[in-house]
Amino acid sequence: MLNFTFSNTTLIHFGHDQIAKVSSEIPLSAKVLIAYGGGSIKNNGVYDQVISALEKHNTIEFSGIEANPTYETTMQAVELVKKNDVDFILAVGGGSVADACKFIAAAVYFEGEPWDILSKGAEIKKAVPLGIVLTLPATGSESNCGSVITKKASKDKLSFQNKKVQPVFAILDPNVMNSLPTRQLANGVVDAFVHTIEQYLTYDVNAKIQDRFAEGILQTLIEEGPKLFTDERDNDVNANVMWSATQALNGLIGAGVPHDWATHMIAHEITALYHLDHAQTLAIVLPRVMWEMRESKHHKILQYAQRVWKIIGKNDEQTIKLAIEKTEQFFNDMQIKTRFSDYQLGEEVVGPLIDQLTRHDMTMLGEKQLITIDRSRTILQASL
Repeated sequence: MLNFTFSNTTLIHFGHDQIAKVSSEIPLSAKVLIAYGGGSIKNNGVYDQVISALEKHNTIEFSGIEANPTYETTMQAVELVKKNDVDFILAVGGGSVADACKFIAAAVYFEGEPWDILSKGAEIKKAVPLGIVLTLPATGSESNCGSVITKKASKDKLSFQNKKVQPVFAILDPNVMNSLPTRQLANGVVDAFVHTIEQYLTYDVNAKIQDRFAEGILQTLIEEGPKLFTDERDNDVNANVMWSATQALNGLIGAGVPHDWATHMIAHEITALYHLDHAQTLAIVLPRVMWEMRESKHHKILQYAQRVWKIIGKNDEQTIKLAIEKTEQFFNDMQIKTRFSDYQLGEEVVGPLIDQLTRHDMTMLGEKQLITIDRSRTILQASL
């Protein structure tokens, strides 16, 4: 096992009717910005619950945060925060709203061009504290310090991590999932699944606890994810999916193990250029990354096949092939297509995506930096 330092300071309230606890987690003296997306929270009861919980607080609102939050939109919120002397931000939404609010929190006090936080890794000296009311389980952003933001003007989708934007608290009520569209539920399951894979499917460092935790998350998503679209769905299904998504990226299963993230880096460029959903891009890329890197990931893919899918083939090559096929079929079972052609895209995407990866210095990806730009090209071509 690799050396690691682990701390997750986000307080989580999980379960039915927990949104009311927002009132006790934010000081009455705070000026609160309530930030959300397109307004669906006003149709599913979440908005009313938040407003009721904060009836004694001084609040203002900012809406319109996109599914892939943009720099342009978040900077509008930054100006609102500055103008109104906001000293606490409450993100009400899924991972996109959480990510946006983390960047807003960091940008408010940043001296200089805030985009440098993402493009240059500029130091964050201070941030506005924030909390999350989660409405869509997917990214795990509710209990980590990472954020991904897109700059429309330059078609850049970049990320940053900083402990100063770790949410103070997060409210996770599985009941809110009942009003979510099928597409969002499917995206959330696939996103959580790939987050887990990227920290698990690398090379063996004898981190048995992390491996077993990761395998448990994967098996839970495989078992419970498809139930979201059937009569078997109940609040326990919602709860297990929601908690899996949080556990997938709260730092625990990634402590002391190598990480990959090549699938995410390639997928980010697809979203930036062609505006596919994040989970759709992950489902396109991951099976091809697994196949292209099957030699360096040999041991862990076999372990994944045997422990998660219970596959024992005639030989290692067949076992690996079957595991990849099972993975791709799972994405299809979750109603997420896995080829560029499924989204009316073809060979024309490869060149621009390679240019984007090169421009962003993503020319040596993966846990061993073995995914060269030529290998990324092979992965993309195999994904057509």
